[in-house]
Amino acid sequence: MGTADGGHRDAAITAVADREYSRAGDEYTRAGWRVLADPREEEAVDTFDPGERGWVGVGLGYLVTATAAYRVAGADARASRRGVAGVAVAGDLAAQAGPVQAACFREFVADFRAVAGLDGAADAYSTASTAYEDAADVIEDPQSRGTTPLFQAAAKPIKQLARGQDNGEIAITWSDLHGTDPDRPGEFLAHRAEYKRRRMPGLVERTVDDGYLAAPRGSTAYDTDAYRCPACGSTDVNWSGPDTLCLRCSRRVEEV
Repeated sequence: MGTADGGHRDAAITAVADREYSRAGDEYTRAGWRVLADPREEEAVDTFDPGERGWVGVGLGYLVTATAAYRVAGADARASRRGVAGVAVAGDLAAQAGPVQAACFREFVADFRAVAGLDGAADAYSTASTAYEDAADVIEDPQSRGTTPLFQAAAKPIKQLARGQDNGEIAITWSDLHGTDPDRPGEFLAHRAEYKRRRMPGLVERTVDDGYLAAPRGSTAYDTDAYRCPACGSTDVNWSGPDTLCLRCSRRVEEV
């Protein structure tokens, strides 16, 4: 079971498939606000107490993706406002979290700056990297930390942006984002921020220039007999959101 986004994430993916990126930005924004308000309604998860899992980070991830969608749509003013708001919310959550999760919220601050095109993104990533290294003594298992909803949510926007530059494939892996030695936990997690500092601005720029944001990757199948993309002819599919999408161009596929 995921977070309580009110169905807006699915609506956002549908808008991405339709190449209606302003609408996608709106729906991702609604999803983000819903999750920030009540991350998991059935369990009464507190927005301002991240707990061990950090479900509230999923809402921040949707807002980062909303910002990217607005940039692709040419709605730069709205993207800037979304970025400024995201910086404020992520910074507020960082101030109330433990040191490891606070570093991840600082990573989100940098993401909002980079994706919105705000000043200070590189410095913000350096701040996040330093925060991870400073938290090294209290990071018991950095690999487990990296699989929690908070850390996964902070990884998803850059992975989605990169898919559009790599024909829909997995363009950023776990090993790309993380360090090589989990026995050095601060450096292991700090690598996330360092990698993003190098890659995120360029990925955003290319995505905006291409005018194309890929859908997030879900379950996939290659060379299917049942589906074909009417736009590009591919038979590789991606089950993401409510529709079956083309793995290559994120359009809806047709059954054959």
